[in-house]
Amino acid sequence: MLKMKQQCERCNGALPATAEAYVCSYECTYCPRCTEALTAACPNCAGELVRRPRRTTGAAAIAVRTPGRIVRLLRRSQRTRSRQPH
Repeated sequence: MLKMKQQCERCNGALPATAEAYVCSYECTYCPRCTEALTAACPNCAGELVRRPRRTTGAAAIAVRTPGRIVRLLRRSQRTRSRQPH
């Protein structure tokens, strides 16, 4: 699953999940202004920067309409998180 990083890797500007952002195949994340300055190539891997998709629903809403294998994966990750010390 795509990580929705909250900061631009170049300028450290805030990038909420609903904000326009650009990512490479390694999920390096940049704001639109930095992407333009980088001429659409990731400085870390030289990969193409494409617009990051937006999430419109949370994990619970997705689980209602997803295949069983994804539901099981979500449950496993929730159990793992609940076992981690806080």
